[in-house]
Amino acid sequence: MLSRTDGRTAVDAGRSPRTVLWGAAGLVTFGFLIALEVTARHYGMRGPITNQAREVIFAPKSGPLLYGSMALMMVVLPWRQRFIAAGVAVGIDVVFFLVRWVFDAKMMFGNGALWVVLGCAVIAVTRRTGRERALLLKGVGLGLLLVAGRKTGDTWLLITSKTRPMVLDQYLAVADHALGNPSWFVGRFVRATGPIGEHLLDYVYIQLAVAAVLVSFYQLRNVAAERRFPRHHLVRTFLVIGLLGPAIYMIFPVVGPIFAYGSGGVAGGHRAVVDLWPDTQVIITAPHAIPFEGTVFRNCMPSLHTAWVTAIFIHSRKGPRLLRFFGTFWLVATFVAMLGFGYHYGADIIAGVVFALTIETALRSQVRGWDRRGMRLVAYGATVFTALLVSYRCLPVEMATYPWVFGPLLLLATASVIYGYVRVSAFPPPSRSSRPLSGPPDRSAACAGAPGTTGASPREG
Repeated sequence: MLSRTDGRTAVDAGRSPRTVLWGAAGLVTFGFLIALEVTARHYGMRGPITNQAREVIFAPKSGPLLYGSMALMMVVLPWRQRFIAAGVAVGIDVVFFLVRWVFDAKMMFGNGALWVVLGCAVIAVTRRTGRERALLLKGVGLGLLLVAGRKTGDTWLLITSKTRPMVLDQYLAVADHALGNPSWFVGRFVRATGPIGEHLLDYVYIQLAVAAVLVSFYQLRNVAAERRFPRHHLVRTFLVIGLLGPAIYMIFPVVGPIFAYGSGGVAGGHRAVVDLWPDTQVIITAPHAIPFEGTVFRNCMPSLHTAWVTAIFIHSRKGPRLLRFFGTFWLVATFVAMLGFGYHYGADIIAGVVFALTIETALRSQVRGWDRRGMRLVAYGATVFTALLVSYRCLPVEMATYPWVFGPLLLLATASVIYGYVRVSAFPPPSRSSRPLSGPPDRSAACAGAPGTTGASPREG
């Protein structure tokens, strides 16, 4: 029979700050998804919840993403169960493939991976208990969060195209003269590489989530043995970037040079500006907001692709040499693809770097413990990011007129944030005054009711 003290301990454990925090985060996330679903329905589109539910049966949008999410979920499983889960996923996909082939339906794999993730959630609830249930549910949640983040981002982009009819591309196109119009230059370079270079860069650009899964899988490789997740990893940074970034899209809507100034600008027979990219640079004139076709996403400022690939690069630094090379290659190739395909300006790319480093610093400080260096860098990064947006909006003509002044200033501001992050990440975590100087704490006296002890009560221990 449990004593009153034992019952009180169980209640306290259920009401611990970490449990309350996870519960609050779950409620906020669910409410956010519901709000996006309602907003999307208001504009006649399917929301993230509906799109995710459809992929249980219908052809998924991205098969590699679903298998990547299953790979993240499998970090909590031993190797034998990983092979079983992968085999079941492939078998289910073969069945779906045959059915779709018979009915001449859209072909895409990935349903099997989603079924395995959902099946593991059912197993965790019905067949596991205690820490094993919590660990498996965390793995399932990690995999589903990756997919939900993609669906949420897609819905956000659709909302930006419907709610922001005016775009600010002229401001960035003029301000980009301070950086030498890198999108125009790299665009001509990529075109000169021919179809081989274009296809390689296109694959790198599209499969960014797969690269993130590979780095994350390395970071989480010991979860199955240690039976716990590390306190900070790439997926956390990815999700926070995807959560905060689209809010800036609503403030600074930009479609990109290929749409505003190139052949991609033709959408439904409407062209926003003249066809200039990448052969003719934009003339320096006073910019203004311009109307644009409502089917093109306003997803340039800041460049979240830049922010995400920067996070991949950072988290690959502590891996083996092959992983470090992989992170560097993906960073450089993604930068070339973003500029060479005309998806981004140089101005929003450096804003994306500052955005990513500020978020990464905040997340690391939250785990390691906030100290003066971390707080200063987060405040400084937010200030630099805000200054970049204000300067692009208010000083584009001056930036284009005096490129030898504003160009180095933009690069120095970005380099200062990079240097600050390198310095802060090099320092060890701040020590806590309550942490013992040496050796693990003696917990033998903290167990009330143990024979021969008169320790503190469970609440105090």
